[in-house]
Amino acid sequence: MSALWVILGVIVLLVFIIIGIYNRLVALRQTCNQAWSDIEVQLKQRQDLIPNLVNVVKGYAKHEKETFAEVVAARNAAASAKGVGETAAAEGMLGQALGKLFALAEAYPELKANTNFLQLQDELSDVENKIAAARRFYNNAVQEYNTGREQFPANMIAGPFNFNEREFFESPEGREVLMTPPEVTF
Repeated sequence: MSALWVILGVIVLLVFIIIGIYNRLVALRQTCNQAWSDIEVQLKQRQDLIPNLVNVVKGYAKHEKETFAEVVAARNAAASAKGVGETAAAEGMLGQALGKLFALAEAYPELKANTNFLQLQDELSDVENKIAAARRFYNNAVQEYNTGREQFPANMIAGPFNFNEREFFESPEGREVLMTPPEVTF
């Protein structure tokens, strides 16, 4: 009879351990979801600022249609991107296009002094900082989640309950491309 109680106690203990591991994985997954949602909000703000910025610059540099078209196309690609990898690639292209736009603005002193342009540039810089902070938080949440799901005994629970690995939010081109200033020729 006491052996039965021991076996029953071990089974109950294992059930509680499994429930605890499952709940921890759910909490980590939700942290990743919330962090990704924060990134999406910041990216949407960035995408909403870009048409205003392009329109201000257009007024001063009417003959730079190729740069404007590139910025608008990159913005549209970023707005329609799905998933972490595709969004990271599209945002990388958008960042490069914006770099060209700001480099173009350097050629027009009256544009650099325009208050609308300066305000939009400051807002965009603020959003870029928020995106960087949100990306760090997201990548940290993904690292904790992926580590949690790969550790024993959670790895035995993660697979059957569909706790799939999460992707980090990184530029597919690598850090070297992001650190290289865009080349603008006139």
